[in-house]
Amino acid sequence: MDELLGGHLRTLREAAATGRLPGRAELDDCRAAGALAAERGASVRALVETALAMAESVSPVPLPALRRTVSALMEGYENAQRSALRQEESARREFVDDLLQGRADRLAERAEHFGLRLAETYVVAVARPAGAARPAGIPGTPGTSGTAGGAATAAGPGDGELAGEAEGTARRIEDALVARFGSHNVLVAVRDGTLVCVAPGSLTVANGEFTHHVRQAFAPGWRVGLGRAHRGPGGVVTSYREGANAIELGDRLGLRAPVLKAADLLVFPVLLRDRAAIEDLVTSVLSPLLEARGGPEPLLATLEAIFASQGNQTAAARRLGVSTRAVTYRLERIRRLTGFSPDDSTQRFTLETAVLGARLLDWPAHPLH
Repeated sequence: MDELLGGHLRTLREAAATGRLPGRAELDDCRAAGALAAERGASVRALVETALAMAESVSPVPLPALRRTVSALMEGYENAQRSALRQEESARREFVDDLLQGRADRLAERAEHFGLRLAETYVVAVARPAGAARPAGIPGTPGTSGTAGGAATAAGPGDGELAGEAEGTARRIEDALVARFGSHNVLVAVRDGTLVCVAPGSLTVANGEFTHHVRQAFAPGWRVGLGRAHRGPGGVVTSYREGANAIELGDRLGLRAPVLKAADLLVFPVLLRDRAAIEDLVTSVLSPLLEARGGPEPLLATLEAIFASQGNQTAAARRLGVSTRAVTYRLERIRRLTGFSPDDSTQRFTLETAVLGARLLDWPAHPLH
């Protein structure tokens, strides 16, 4: 430390001899010395104590000069610390972007630095606060196209509740998870207006803990999508896409649950895999509802409520906020228009699949060709 502060001592001796306060060049030298001390891992306390100890060898001690040199030393130290943090955050954002897009340039080596062992199996949870924009272009998501979300951003216009406080929220949640599960088990980051949590598949409790902190951090309306467990860097990408897609499917289907598991929604990508078939089903079964007075939406909502209530008309009426008689009337209208009834087991499956397909395809708002 003494060799770093040689300029500081010379400046004090000159000030004591001439009464002249240190100039810009001397203070710049002190700032450089403070920055170098930070880069070498010295504590700010050790830096200041060494500077004060050196000042004791100067007589008389030029207090105004001492104040300026110590201030410059601390300024240089703090600037170096901030620069190191910015570089670390930049490297972190780049790593997260590469990880979630599957770019493999030294990925495993870099992952160790951020606490991940990519040979393991991982689960990715994606949390979206209320009002935040959907992640753009997640492959495999109904109604989207493009690559895996484009460039990662810390936050930006349209990111809703994440804007401005995104990184701070992510860091607080990650600190809490690291304190409980250890630094080599979780990674929390911000990407495309969502919080992303990567955790080992064997550490299932981490997903619940992450959801708990999301609930505390965001206003009602937040959602968490949980991907399935997959192995390796490619598995992280797949799980991330599944989590984001689960939120997208929940929105399209009008699901109320705040936590959506990709494993519970596997049937919907299957439905969409043959888009021509599902369009034909929706058109063939549900297009007669377009002739209903008041449009098809009340009848579609009634079918959804009936399916969610396992056929119980009273429970469905409560869900809809209407009378049981109104539900009975609507079901009869559906039977007359379509020829299908949810009371028949075979027809019920056809109707339910058609309604799910309609929600996935955003029909009738977007007519099918």
